Amino acid sequence: MRDWGGRHDGVGYNAEVLGLTDPALTLLRDFIAQRTGVFYDDGKRDLLADKLSELVAARGLTSFLDYYYLLKYDAEAERHWGELMDRLAVPETYFWRQSEQLEALARVVAPRHFEERGGGSLRVWSAACCTGEEPLSIAIALAEAGWLDRKPIEIVASDGSAAMVERARRGLYGERAFRALPAHLREKYFRPEAGGWRAAACLRQQVRWTTANLMSQADVEPLAAAANVIFCRNVFIYFSDDAIRRVVRVFAERMPAPGHLFLGASESLTRLTTDFELAEVGGAFVYVRGNGAGPAAGAETTRRPGTFTFPEART
Repeated sequence: MRDWGGRHDGVGYNAEVLGLTDPALTLLRDFIAQRTGVFYDDGKRDLLADKLSELVAARGLTSFLDYYYLLKYDAEAERHWGELMDRLAVPETYFWRQSEQLEALARVVAPRHFEERGGGSLRVWSAACCTGEEPLSIAIALAEAGWLDRKPIEIVASDGSAAMVERARRGLYGERAFRALPAHLREKYFRPEAGGWRAAACLRQQVRWTTANLMSQADVEPLAAAANVIFCRNVFIYFSDDAIRRVVRVFAERMPAPGHLFLGASESLTRLTTDFELAEVGGAFVYVRGNGAGPAAGAETTRRPGTFTFPEART
């Protein structure tokens, strides 16, 4: 194996050997943003170089330009893109994150949907599910509200990283994943075993797991067209404005009205022109598409008597 800066295993390869100012690094950065939406500005150039350098080393290449050509022209380019998506993934999430949004879904959005559509299925898409905590939290919230057993509900979870989806499908989690989930819900929906807590089979089976690149219309259009609710949280913080517009436009064009889009706490569409309007639903801020975007008067605080009390997140 070639010498990678004094190391012979490719681990810890020094990105400076390839050069942070290499024009090919900019070419790669823009190519990656075009394909995945993930954009590394100049302040994160060294982070991108470190991630890419490990892949350059692992492929036995000598430059960023070689890696660019590999991604663009190699016969196995899709496999290399999959490897890159796994490398760029940020597996930082936890159960019951932004629980006010889960509450809004279970207390307001779901009952309004079934009141207006009768037996029509409620379809929820977790568009960047990472290791699975978000879609499983959605399933728990709807189960605690009594909807999961009484009404037709479909939950689909996707991620651009196949490795993240496989971890989500296994459903095994360490202690940090439960830092906001009420203890009684962990006891109810998870089973302790060596290495952590396993999501109960009855919970995992409520979710259909798949891979999807948000920058691919072929991936996004069928998922958005079937989704009454989309959770796309803590994704757009990594995207350029142009990439956000592109993804949100597909959401808006394909979602049935009224469609509800939940973003992360640090994300906003207000600076962009989109077909979504910001509304307060059940105490949470939600982007809504279609006529009658806001909930009916008083819906924010409506509870069905005797059905459930929404568990508060631990602090």
